[in-house]
Amino acid sequence: MTTSTDSAAPSGAPSRRRVLAGAAGAGLAVAAGVQQGAHAADLPPLGTYDVVVIGSGAAGMTAALTAAGQGLSCVVVEKAPTFGGSTARSGAGIWIPNNPVIMAAGVPDTPAKAAAYLAAVVGPDVPADRQRAFLTHGPATISYVMAHSPLRFRWMEGYSDYYPELPGGLPNGRSIEPDQIDGHVLGPELARLNPPYMDVPAGMVVFSADYKWIALAAVNAKGAAVAAQCLARGTAAALRGEKPLTMGQALAAGLRAGLRTAGVPVWLNTPLTDLHVENGTVTGAVVTRDGQPGLVRARRGVIVGSGGFEHNAAMRDRFQRQPIGTDWTVGAKENTGDGIRAGERLGAALDLMDDAWWGPAIPLPDEPYFCLAERTLPGGLLVNGSGRRFVNEAAPYSDVVHTMYDVHGTDPAIPSWLIVDQNYRNRYLFKDVLPVLPFPDTWYDSGAAHKAWTLDALAASIDVPPAALRTTVDRFNSQARKGEDPDFHRGDSAYDHYYTDPSVLPNPCLAPLWLPPYYAFRIVPGDLGTKGGMRTDARARVLREDGSVIRGLYAAGNASAAVMGHSYAGAGSTIGPAMTFGYIAARDIAGTL
Repeated sequence: MTTSTDSAAPSGAPSRRRVLAGAAGAGLAVAAGVQQGAHAADLPPLGTYDVVVIGSGAAGMTAALTAAGQGLSCVVVEKAPTFGGSTARSGAGIWIPNNPVIMAAGVPDTPAKAAAYLAAVVGPDVPADRQRAFLTHGPATISYVMAHSPLRFRWMEGYSDYYPELPGGLPNGRSIEPDQIDGHVLGPELARLNPPYMDVPAGMVVFSADYKWIALAAVNAKGAAVAAQCLARGTAAALRGEKPLTMGQALAAGLRAGLRTAGVPVWLNTPLTDLHVENGTVTGAVVTRDGQPGLVRARRGVIVGSGGFEHNAAMRDRFQRQPIGTDWTVGAKENTGDGIRAGERLGAALDLMDDAWWGPAIPLPDEPYFCLAERTLPGGLLVNGSGRRFVNEAAPYSDVVHTMYDVHGTDPAIPSWLIVDQNYRNRYLFKDVLPVLPFPDTWYDSGAAHKAWTLDALAASIDVPPAALRTTVDRFNSQARKGEDPDFHRGDSAYDHYYTDPSVLPNPCLAPLWLPPYYAFRIVPGDLGTKGGMRTDARARVLREDGSVIRGLYAAGNASAAVMGHSYAGAGSTIGPAMTFGYIAARDIAGTL
């Protein structure tokens, strides 16, 4: 695949094609909006509310829950036949500094530390007032959600900020996740909860923070104890007659339960077609309901929380570096950029469209597998198409993919290959395949996995130079025995040690590969969703290129350009800001911000 014109532009600079397209879109926006508005006004009315929210992920449902709490009437319209979006599929980590959960746990966070850290991570890509808004209102968002829903949260102790060595970084982490919730609080609505990306093992109740230990259960006493605890939780829930939910299932279910209590309707199978504008103000949304177009009006504002554009091939080709595809993402399949495109038609400025919440993924035949622990555990390394290492395998997942793209033009790294040996396989869980057990034949048949009894044979199978792969593994092994990685500094950061094996010394991130057979797994640029979208201000209002506000239009979550810029502060940097800016938008509409 060739590199697109957009990707050839300098970092942070729009391409000529994008500038022309944006100018043309802005120039036609007024006339088109008038025509669309006049046409939309003739559509069947679907009701009038103070606030119309597009999307039922964390951003949308938090916004709707907040609006209802401010005394505003609200409706949520959702494209999918299920609610929860990508949030329901996720691990549901939430990165919000100084939130009440970590404060109660004694985490040594302060507003000054958080501000210094976020500024260091994000840099100049995001205006300081947006950063301040996130940090200021994030803790109140968590407090509000706990007060208006059955959700409770747990500190993910030990899950380091992704750059803990930067000023204000916390090696023990700031991230939280939902506590266990009984799905029966949803009644019949439980059947309409979007399924998880990966099923929890039958009979177990597993939190995101448990997975690092479950991967080690065969070789680590704490890992075995955590696995037993997960089983005990599951048994206890079954005896109580509960439907236990954790992670994204718990977050989506808890927010939806809060909306039920508040009397907020959620219309499923109701995709957004366009935004309705009257006298320069967004006053509603054109949607398709029961197969027919209709207009739902908003007295006070429309909040777009419809997710990113990860499943829109044309948008990915227009804005993102190549090679790219829609089959490497784990985002909800309905995320095709509908809200972003509707905003762009009204003249909304777009930012960060070249970026995503990247992570190395294995393109398995059923769906891509977002690779976390597997690339970090000792006894594995990543090589490019030349058979050479090119990155710290344990680095934050977004950084690994950024590096894949950065080097690809001169030394192809898409796909890359995760190389491990049988010693690694004897010790660690891989995805949901227990140690020692064989991988499914479909993995090999699809080319996602390869197996050989020598490194030369493995190199031939994945089409990399055998001599280069042997040299790379020999050098890696020599350094691993010493516990050093002078080439890429794997293990230097506290973050590198999260998904590792503490029994491996002197560096739990590093172990040599020595026991055949050897395995190679195809690694491509996967993502949790795109992170570019409509430009917003500190009040979550959508902006034009000239900085003016599109009245009545707000955006949060992946429909808006991320407050994290091109970086990623810690686990939950997607959902934490999504919830916070949904909360900010609703409070601004209510005049209570």
